[in-house]
Amino acid sequence: MKLYEVAASPSCRRVNIFLKALGVEVERVTVNIRGGENLSEAYRQMSVNLKVPLLEIDAETHLCESLAICRYFDEITTNHQYLFGQTALEKAQVEMWNRIVEWQGLIPAFQAFRNLSGVYRDRETCINSWGEESKKRVSEFLPLLEQQLQQQRYIAGKKLTVADISAYVLITFCEAQLQLVIIGSYPHISDWYQALQQHDAFL
Repeated sequence: MKLYEVAASPSCRRVNIFLKALGVEVERVTVNIRGGENLSEAYRQMSVNLKVPLLEIDAETHLCESLAICRYFDEITTNHQYLFGQTALEKAQVEMWNRIVEWQGLIPAFQAFRNLSGVYRDRETCINSWGEESKKRVSEFLPLLEQQLQQQRYIAGKKLTVADISAYVLITFCEAQLQLVIIGSYPHISDWYQALQQHDAFL
């Protein structure tokens, strides 16, 4: 089993934090995204979306999309972490909040970065105004996250879940790549973020 990745990318970070929380080790293969290695014919034979992360289970079986990879490892690993929730209600709440974080946070953040930085200008059309609008959408989402963390310790309930991992990756990415000042500006997000940094999976 091999995990093809760019370790610093948000999607790969999400998988790596998840695996660390489960205590799972897997062989890693670094992919040169900037150099277009993911667009090669060899990579096309393995990946549906031509992105990272990509999990090679065997020579003929591959999984892409970070959340799908997390779900696979959660199913095959004996654990009591319940990172996708335990009861029917918890599972639904985790799914709900993880999708909210993705659609209102992560996806606009990725769009903002790609359009404003032009990092992949050689393979896609970059529109600066859409980048600015996407960054604005992320900023408008943060008060909702702050409100949720004012009400409870973790995003989807009383314990750590994949929704927290997704949101942690979002906040880190936004501060580093979009120059959004979040830690210190939102007290409940800040307390939650700093608490997660004490967790072994986030070190």
